[in-house]
Amino acid sequence: MPLDPTKHADWEIAQDAEKDMKTVYEIAESFGLTKEELLPQGHYFGKIDYRAVLDRLGNKPDGKYIDVTAITPTPLGEGKSTSTMGLVEGLGKRGKSVSAAIRQPSGGPTMNIKGSAAGGGLAQCIPLTQFSLGFTGDINAIMNAHNLAMVALTSRMQHERNYNDEQLARLTKMRRLDIDPTNVAMGWVIDYCCQSLRNIIIGIDGVNGKTDGYMMKSKFGIAVSSEVMAILAVATSLKDMRERMGKIVVAYDKKGNPVTTEDLEVAGAMTAWMVDALNPNLMQTIEGQPVLVHAGPFANIAIGQSSIIADQVGLKLADYHVTESGFGADIGFEKFWNLKCRFSGLKPDAAVVVATIRALKCHGGAPVPVPGKAMPEEYKGENVGWVEKGCANLIHHIRNVRKAGISPVVCINAFFTDTKNEIKKVRELCEAEGAKVALSQHWLKGGDGALEFADAVMEACNEKTDFKFLYELEMPVKDRIEKIAKEVYGADGVDYSGEAQAQLKRIQADPKLSKLGLCMVKTHLSLSDNPSIKGVPKGWRLTVREVLTYGGAGFIVPVAGTISLMPGTSSNPAFRRVDVDVETGKVQGVF
Repeated sequence: MPLDPTKHADWEIAQDAEKDMKTVYEIAESFGLTKEELLPQGHYFGKIDYRAVLDRLGNKPDGKYIDVTAITPTPLGEGKSTSTMGLVEGLGKRGKSVSAAIRQPSGGPTMNIKGSAAGGGLAQCIPLTQFSLGFTGDINAIMNAHNLAMVALTSRMQHERNYNDEQLARLTKMRRLDIDPTNVAMGWVIDYCCQSLRNIIIGIDGVNGKTDGYMMKSKFGIAVSSEVMAILAVATSLKDMRERMGKIVVAYDKKGNPVTTEDLEVAGAMTAWMVDALNPNLMQTIEGQPVLVHAGPFANIAIGQSSIIADQVGLKLADYHVTESGFGADIGFEKFWNLKCRFSGLKPDAAVVVATIRALKCHGGAPVPVPGKAMPEEYKGENVGWVEKGCANLIHHIRNVRKAGISPVVCINAFFTDTKNEIKKVRELCEAEGAKVALSQHWLKGGDGALEFADAVMEACNEKTDFKFLYELEMPVKDRIEKIAKEVYGADGVDYSGEAQAQLKRIQADPKLSKLGLCMVKTHLSLSDNPSIKGVPKGWRLTVREVLTYGGAGFIVPVAGTISLMPGTSSNPAFRRVDVDVETGKVQGVF
């Protein structure tokens, strides 16, 4: 019998379940992989040779394609990964061939406040510790590839400063790129939340003088916000990845022309770091269904999607494939809809909007929960009024999904503190909106608690869809930003800083850049760009402070509000509770 989630932490449940988990060979066989297609990384997880799978099954019809998104979450998260695992377990209990694709957790939230993103209770993937702490090295490869570009840039700037044109040609065989030190687009990355690295000075002269580097202002982002991670998410082959890697804009020259990784002659070496990372990772749910893990989190500051390749593999091998998008439907689903599906050519059959009574109360007027602190007393008692008011946020997200022409299913991710009257009110309002609603107790009961959820999703998958993008790439960039702001977020309009205006003018004037997709950067804690405003804000305008260009990934990246690509570590981080049993070597406390 599995451990009781009401009495044990997620990591304790995971370690207990790991005693009886299938080997990676058993999971691969049940998934329909051949021995040659499995690339083991130990006894219990591995990688998949995606090229071999897609070559073998290229003519096989795809399974049903389901995206899991959510309402605007509280800072605690509302259980998308848990619900994804629960849906897979529920479909498994119904005897269906099913797989999931989720994102690899970042060391930032794992060691900070949000946890490992493996799910929770009896709806999680295992083995948890390896999943949470480095796994198969994909994020390490991304950091090395990304930072190699910065090594190439900064060393090139140093050599161009130290040598004249004749010396540069003779000593290095390089042409002068004439990089503008005040217009460097990239920074460095590290996979932790470290606010002290947001703005730094590098290249300070030491004992070696001018050979110690080029002094300039620089910055760090969290690794999963790297454009290299975005490329991993959207690449469809090694050839595609190599081409994209060479288009990354690292800086601009003094005439304003982009300097790319190809110009720096580093794109090939960057791709070399990523060859193995392009293969998706294979894990399992607690109940033994296959889980693909590929690409990273943070749909607020990145694309925040499991990879196209993982979805292609899952759709060929399973009858139902469940993929996950980050945060709410205004953030993760919007990027799934208008970016990922555009690049992949795949069309979803249904989308799940995860909601909790806790989050609905928060949007309805209850105090905002604070990670690391006790849940406010207001959440412990019934308050149908708060739930009813908070459902405005849920209905907004249902309508966002409908705009894509997809059938929405609302999953009420059940907590044992929820009351019958609160759940009844959610059902009543969502059904009045025409959405299917399922109460799911997967956290408490695993697949047995997710049967209603699984049935609702299967029913939705059988409905006719009319999938369509929100915008076409021929539309001017400003018009597209305004369309997302008004139709997805509910803003009255968009305001731009002077810097953003200048960046947009340059982008729109370039025929190639102006046709890239939009990857919005915005807080996940509100439909607006102000994280403190809950519900469905009215009478506000989105403020875009800068517009980045991810030429390799194929994105224009408008950055709204005060959000940073490097999150900060909280005053009560999770690493304080992580330790190792020195007798067994088992890691404790990773949630």
